[in-house]
Amino acid sequence: MSVSDPFHLAVQVRDIDEARRFYGDFLGCPEGRSSESWVDFNLYGHQFVCHLNPALMEAPAASHKNPVDGHGVPVPHFGVVLEMPAWEALAQKLRDNDVAFEIAPYIRFKGEPGEQATMFFYDPSGNALEFKAFKNRDEQLFKKG
Repeated sequence: MSVSDPFHLAVQVRDIDEARRFYGDFLGCPEGRSSESWVDFNLYGHQFVCHLNPALMEAPAASHKNPVDGHGVPVPHFGVVLEMPAWEALAQKLRDNDVAFEIAPYIRFKGEPGEQATMFFYDPSGNALEFKAFKNRDEQLFKKG
């Protein structure tokens, strides 16, 4: 996927090789430049960088959660808005590989403006990720409820 104005996001990880396995090997994000302390990935057309912070705890840190549609949404979080078939394929891949969901894949705001498929899970360093999709992304992405 290519976007006209890609975002740049940098997060902390506890282990660069672990980040390579998760984002590169498992999620399939192509790797770009890197050093011993950081690595760039192409996250669906966006520049995503993992910076080493070996001081991170072994267990993912608990994040704050805000109530949304009856679920506790981890804050902060990041992710990508996918086309529905890509979202469904990713959700199945995560299920097939026994990824622990913070919020399992489901349809949020069903029947309302902004109806969307969403799921939340954590990377090995405790960064919360949300991937979502809309039936008609161009009409629904920024629709007010």
